[in-house]
Amino acid sequence: ITFNFLLDHIFLYLFSTLLRRCVPCIFLQYVSFTLPFRASCSMAAWDLSVIVEDLGPDAAPITISVASDLHIGGVILKLVEKLQIKRDWSDHALWWEQKQRWLLKTAWTLEKWEVHADARLIFMPQHKPVKLGLPNGIILKLRACFSNPVFQTVMGICRMLGIRHPEELSLLRPVEEKKKKKDKDLSEDIYDLTEVPLSSVSRPCLYNGMPPHFADSDKLEAVYKMLSVTQPPPPPEVIAKQYRPASVVDKAHINGRWLDSSRCLMQQDIKGNDRLWLRFKFFSFYDIDSKYDVVRVTQLYEQARWAILLEDIDCTEEEMMLFGALQYHISKVSQSEPQMLCSNAALDDLETALQSLEVKMEGESSSASEYVYVFRPKKLTLKGYKQYWFKFQDTSISYFKSKEESIGEPIQQINLKGCEVAPDVNVAAQKFLIKLLIPAPEGMNEVYLRCDNEQQYAEWMAACRLASKGKSLADSTFQSEIDSIRSFLAMQKTNGSQGNAAASDESINPHSLVSPRYHKKYKPKQLTPRILDAYQNVNQLSLTDALMRFLQIWQALPDFGLSYMFLSGRFKGSRKDEVLGIAPNRLIRIDLSVGDVVKTWRYNNMKQWNVNWDIKQVAIEFEGNVNIAFSCLTADCKIVHEYIGGYIFMSTRSREKSDVLNEELFHKLTGGHEAL
Repeated sequence: ITFNFLLDHIFLYLFSTLLRRCVPCIFLQYVSFTLPFRASCSMAAWDLSVIVEDLGPDAAPITISVASDLHIGGVILKLVEKLQIKRDWSDHALWWEQKQRWLLKTAWTLEKWEVHADARLIFMPQHKPVKLGLPNGIILKLRACFSNPVFQTVMGICRMLGIRHPEELSLLRPVEEKKKKKDKDLSEDIYDLTEVPLSSVSRPCLYNGMPPHFADSDKLEAVYKMLSVTQPPPPPEVIAKQYRPASVVDKAHINGRWLDSSRCLMQQDIKGNDRLWLRFKFFSFYDIDSKYDVVRVTQLYEQARWAILLEDIDCTEEEMMLFGALQYHISKVSQSEPQMLCSNAALDDLETALQSLEVKMEGESSSASEYVYVFRPKKLTLKGYKQYWFKFQDTSISYFKSKEESIGEPIQQINLKGCEVAPDVNVAAQKFLIKLLIPAPEGMNEVYLRCDNEQQYAEWMAACRLASKGKSLADSTFQSEIDSIRSFLAMQKTNGSQGNAAASDESINPHSLVSPRYHKKYKPKQLTPRILDAYQNVNQLSLTDALMRFLQIWQALPDFGLSYMFLSGRFKGSRKDEVLGIAPNRLIRIDLSVGDVVKTWRYNNMKQWNVNWDIKQVAIEFEGNVNIAFSCLTADCKIVHEYIGGYIFMSTRSREKSDVLNEELFHKLTGGHEAL
């Protein structure tokens, strides 16, 4: 009995109480004519054509006789019976091509789905093979779910590969590479994992240090080793062939390739055997466990390394030499340590791994005072660096002409909460600068602080970083932040005599360890001593410590975690095109003409954000009656919406719930009106 048929009965029953006494003849005529007519219409049989993908592209559609009250499960049953092919059809489902929709609710009738005779239905498997490119360059062929949202598809892929916290990753369309004629005949290595089942266990069970399905054969075990062991430094010609974004706009174009996490692969025109990239999308890494996260840490390192080599993120020349030394050391150690990542209790989570153990300060004072040099490049005053007496109190700094005048009113007080803190250091030249970008109504005010020595720099840099996060000097992480900065500075020191001695003994190709910019700037014999000098400071690290140190320095770079979006001029008071930088904790407005940061907004000051899906515009409201609105040129506004909601979701994760992924909350924050 259809829903409309029941409504007819209810309507007639109620209507009869009013009309039975008044017009019984009309009522009886309506009953005698309407009910049989409606019943015959709803139950009438009609032909439905269904294309069966497994029969091939040239096969004719299969026609079955159906009625509107037949449910989808019954349609599939009739179709399979008519095919007369004995096989497992449990993974197959109906795809409605015109509506771009899977008919997965098999209890719903054709009438409820509003399927008519002109519907183009395709009977196909929900899981299909895709060629998945990983951050380390390996290409896997595996079965992915084409019917679930991409978020769930990534979860299934990560479970199979042994990668926890799949919410940090996503899929994107690869950049088209221009192939030369001589490269057409070169076949790439693709490792087939289509027979490996998709697991439903969130925390992988390990057998001999790997997920059980990789231990089934020597071939699969070799694939897992490729996933969990870092790759050797790539040859310079391989680096030169890779796509390198030439500008911020190029980086924005790449971010426009992310797939929508709320929609399935079929809805985004992805076909079987298509190529996709699996990458870390949200740079907010949580709960690293050295026992379970071998593949996760290795792939994260590979993505960071290629970001350095392809100049996707900027770094200084000294930092590049240090990155090169760490790559060289990691390559050597990974060949000699068969256990891959060694277990270390101090590295159970990323915060511990990157910032060392938290310790409390001996004194609970939240203030500090000292002479520091200051320079404000965009002001008429303070034309050069000038020494002032600085006082650090809570999250603000005040400066005075001298220590004696610090009792009175300061020349200026600067609140560092929400500011941008960037290092400008050259240990060899004894250059220790701290660049502060202070949010202001008219834009960003620049203030440079110059320190006399390493110790002063480490303390003030640590204090500024904590203050930018709203933390005072009394915070328990202050000392560990100082130690982390000093450790980073120590790795930049060179030992000329040791390095030159090592250069004669070690075989090293420096152009495999640095970005192409330095291939043109320096010859190998000039780079080798510098990299080996830096190598003397890291050659005692274990593989785990070296990988974590690489990630630590990567995360300390000023542009770390920034994903760029190219905007049309929709900011209030602006008519020119600009770039929006999306970071784990803030949004950054960048002037495209000069590349300067114009304004910074932190997520913790955000009251709400909305998307006008009709005009594709994002509107955000911050505290203090600050409202911004913009449209994207190189990406759908859904990608920006997903970035913002995704980072807010990452901030809700806690240790108690680290193994339980709140999928519903993720879709509420990132899905938009379609998910709701």
